[in-house]
Amino acid sequence: MTDLHLQRLDRVSLVAALITPLLLMHAHGFAEASMAVVAVTFLVRCAITGQWRWLRETWMILSLVWCAWLTLASLHLPALGLEGGGTRAVLQALMSIRFPLFAAALAFGAPSDAEGRIWMFRVVAASVVYICVHTVFQFFFGVNLYGMRPAWGVLLTGPFGSARAAPILARLMLPAVIPAAARFLPLRMPRQLWAYALLLGGMAVIAIIGQRIPVLLGGGGLLIAALLMPRLRPAVLAAAIATALLIPSFAVIAPSIYFRLVPDTQRMLTSFATTRYGELYARALEIGEQRPIVGLGFDGFGLGCPQPRYFRPSFDGTAADGGGTDICWVHPHNFYFEALATGGFPGVTLFAALALAWLIPLGRGLWRNPDPLRVGLFATTLAQLVPFQSTGSFWSMPMGGWFYLLVGWGLAEARAHRS
Repeated sequence: MTDLHLQRLDRVSLVAALITPLLLMHAHGFAEASMAVVAVTFLVRCAITGQWRWLRETWMILSLVWCAWLTLASLHLPALGLEGGGTRAVLQALMSIRFPLFAAALAFGAPSDAEGRIWMFRVVAASVVYICVHTVFQFFFGVNLYGMRPAWGVLLTGPFGSARAAPILARLMLPAVIPAAARFLPLRMPRQLWAYALLLGGMAVIAIIGQRIPVLLGGGGLLIAALLMPRLRPAVLAAAIATALLIPSFAVIAPSIYFRLVPDTQRMLTSFATTRYGELYARALEIGEQRPIVGLGFDGFGLGCPQPRYFRPSFDGTAADGGGTDICWVHPHNFYFEALATGGFPGVTLFAALALAWLIPLGRGLWRNPDPLRVGLFATTLAQLVPFQSTGSFWSMPMGGWFYLLVGWGLAEARAHRS
């Protein structure tokens, strides 16, 4: 194959990578296809050029082992009599390798060159602006620019038809906003105020949506960024104070948002064991204790949760059956409990090791040389991997796609700064 053919292959891979964020927002099925194109073109290129060194990366080795373990764990579902398991679960476990392959393609393939990384930043930054404009418009006028009303009459949806804006925005804000803010900080007043406005504006938009975990993700990510970038600390402190003052004002200007962010959060914290999240975690722990080696395989939590054999009292002992079947969902709303339920204690150990294997290269050298974009990508990844939070399923779309896109992009930036 000539260099011209390789260039065309790289161009296809780059275009597919750059349209993936757009498809993750509004066309999940097509996003799966674009991610597959990125992964397949990358594998074809590796086969032609013989460049397979990425397979020696610690995080890639652990990803392969973890996916293999989930596949083995899924083989025994029919023997347990769980309807819906078997071949489907095994195939899903096998196909989960598409996510780390997509990340590897972003980190080592055509999208990892300087042009690809610049364009990825532009696309992600434009996505943040797109979500924010719709969200603010919906806050003031009751509908987004497409005429859609808030979900359940309470949660702002941004440009979407369901409550997906805040989780996405909390993940994309840091790599989009921190580099822009860092550009304005060295300037004189009043231009320097743009840095403060960007950080505060990002947190304010997340806050007005009214979802607890995204506020914590965004705020926690900013604190991590401030720890790594001393020049960012005054702006982050100002954003934190302004957000802390903004939330109480919702009691007057947006009571429903205030209720979710303050009283409802207090109720969740004081009675967590008997909330749906606490009972789901207890159910996942019971599954892990009964199936400590292999768990219940891919999607096994959703199949096993309604089974009385896995009912256990809530953590505080007040609910004897732990909520019974009423609490059940397809996943336990936590990455680590999900890994435990699907792969047993070896599965959750592999996932924890994999999280460290991502974070170490993403964070390498940031203390000495805190490049703003790398700081944003590291902070958002670390915030997503904190164990003590409610999450979607690790393999679900679009959130799984967003996670691996940010990880792959972050690894590409880290490689570029080491070379």
